[in-house]
Amino acid sequence: MGGDGLPGYARAHRAGVLRERAQEARERLRACDLCPRACGVDRLTREVGYCRAGAVARVASWNVHRWEEPPLSGTRGSGTLFFSECTARCLFCQNYPISQLGVGQEAPPERLAEMMLTLQRRGCHNINLVTPTHYVPQMLEALEIAAGSGLRVPLLYNSSGYESLATLALLEGIVDIYLPDAKYADDDVARRLSGFTDYVRHNHAALGEMKRQVGVDLTLDEEGLAVKGMIVRHLVLPHGLSQTPEVLAWIAAHLSPRVHVSLMAQYFPAHRAVDHPELGRKLTVEEYEEALEAFDRAGLERGWCQELGPVC
Repeated sequence: MGGDGLPGYARAHRAGVLRERAQEARERLRACDLCPRACGVDRLTREVGYCRAGAVARVASWNVHRWEEPPLSGTRGSGTLFFSECTARCLFCQNYPISQLGVGQEAPPERLAEMMLTLQRRGCHNINLVTPTHYVPQMLEALEIAAGSGLRVPLLYNSSGYESLATLALLEGIVDIYLPDAKYADDDVARRLSGFTDYVRHNHAALGEMKRQVGVDLTLDEEGLAVKGMIVRHLVLPHGLSQTPEVLAWIAAHLSPRVHVSLMAQYFPAHRAVDHPELGRKLTVEEYEEALEAFDRAGLERGWCQELGPVC
């Protein structure tokens, strides 16, 4: 939110910037390079690349979500839109029917805008775009419509952190809160478990750009709700596969010890991780305790942990 109390996209709409960004983003669908894979397919003629997304956004679900981090869920919940398809192929994806099987319905910009406005009317504190990278043009088109119809709650960009700097440039001054993952510190593991190519370099660059755009200090309103800034999420995996100490040390050194980090313990075997020799079990209490110790060693000052047995 700016000094005028408006979210970034609302100011961009008034200045005509939002429409320009939406048009620019849509042109990029002709040789799609929205994510670091840069498949180059013409999505406007129904060609599909790695993510399998087309010219029209697909939404798997949209609803009030009360289980995000406290400054996001507040008392009335976060207004989540879960987009279908994904730029990754995580073996352990807990939403694999959405991300890998494409479950969902097509939602043209007018319908997306209607969803956003309905969630605002339901009292949601923000609009939370979940896995939106491959649908940035469609999201911007919908925001142009919604902002003109009175959408005024903060906008969250909730992603894997595997982002193109050129795409993030389209979002500058429009996204209020970035909610990226920092999944791995090892490219070989990132490729083997999630299908990412050159994840670490792209993730580090993306988080740095998000910091430049919105800063590392989470700005809260008088109710303690987030209105601007960033939160970095890290899912702890069994057997140290998420390289948690290295990820957290990088965050503290290259973003800031003040950045809010959500250290997640919710891993369970799903999708292709069931019966996997490394991924086929939940975290142990000892593994999550080690992650908490790594958080402290990194010098991180702000964030959240989750309950896992007696931990937290």
